[in-house]
Amino acid sequence: MNTALILIDIQNDYFPGGKMELDGSVEASLQAKTLLSVFREKGLPLIHIQHVSVRPGATFFIPDTKGIEFHENVEPLQHETVIRKNYPNSFRETSLLDHLEKESIKHLIIAGMMTHMCVDATTRAAFDYGFKCTVITDACTTKSLSFENEIIPAAHVHGAFLAALNNVYADVITTKDFISGNIV
Repeated sequence: MNTALILIDIQNDYFPGGKMELDGSVEASLQAKTLLSVFREKGLPLIHIQHVSVRPGATFFIPDTKGIEFHENVEPLQHETVIRKNYPNSFRETSLLDHLEKESIKHLIIAGMMTHMCVDATTRAAFDYGFKCTVITDACTTKSLSFENEIIPAAHVHGAFLAALNNVYADVITTKDFISGNIV
């Protein structure tokens, strides 16, 4: 089965000092860096997804800012595929599906930010397109949310979204389990 790594939106605005800091962004990026190293060492396909906001009133991922740049832990090499997107779903109005089909990719290893938004939207879309998906839980992260005057901690948001994806839309595992399981 042809497998590719997709790293979603691991960009400066999500890190300390950025315009939308996430809980545990540095730690998640280090796990993503481990995955990236494995794929690079094995010469396997990998794709960096970069969000650039075009929504009026957007407060982060603003074009031509340092915030849209990839974090130093996962910076793409010159020959690696980078796909820019403007929506949470990495397939929407991008070349991602065409690229994956051209490369005969059937299995996606998904990591990135934010679990409750772009990781979720991309995983569900990938499943709907017929891809087998594996989401790497500790290489993703999110933030606390509020709903009906209640704060939902980031860990609960992260867990709830991954629990909803697990077993139907994706297999949800850790970086360690991915590497020890020889999935690629």
